[in-house]
Amino acid sequence: MEKQVMVVGIDDSEHSGYALDWILEKFFVPFGANSPFRIVIVHAKPTASSAVGLAGPGAAEVLVFVDADLKKIAARVVENAKAMCISKSVNDVTVEVVEGDPRNVLCEAVEKHHASVLVVGSHGYGAIKRAVLGSVSDYCAHHAHCSVMIVKRPKIKH
Repeated sequence: MEKQVMVVGIDDSEHSGYALDWILEKFFVPFGANSPFRIVIVHAKPTASSAVGLAGPGAAEVLVFVDADLKKIAARVVENAKAMCISKSVNDVTVEVVEGDPRNVLCEAVEKHHASVLVVGSHGYGAIKRAVLGSVSDYCAHHAHCSVMIVKRPKIKH
């Protein structure tokens, strides 16, 4: 029987790392090689122009440096995710870096891989920040053509 696909969206946040660690512990470690899922980890790398949002004289020179930094961040995010999977003996993993808006990139990855589940971490933004920045998890919950699991970090009580 072919394994179902679980797409996991990652970025460079603690929330994303927590979500990946959580699903590895719950859906992969207890089953070993018999997990019903294979995992596709997807990182959406922003375009340099979307990250900077500027135009005019000198913009082209700046964009080269911004793009180089975004590539370094993407490489670090992917290496951390791979290391997390290896540390938990999860080997049936595909990792992709796709340039674009995370909302679109994740929904397209679901379609491309015929995923049964999309997993995203929750940044826990309040209503105002979510309205201004947009919520990737909220968008995916409404637009992805599969079940969406939003993994939240437990709140730390002071």
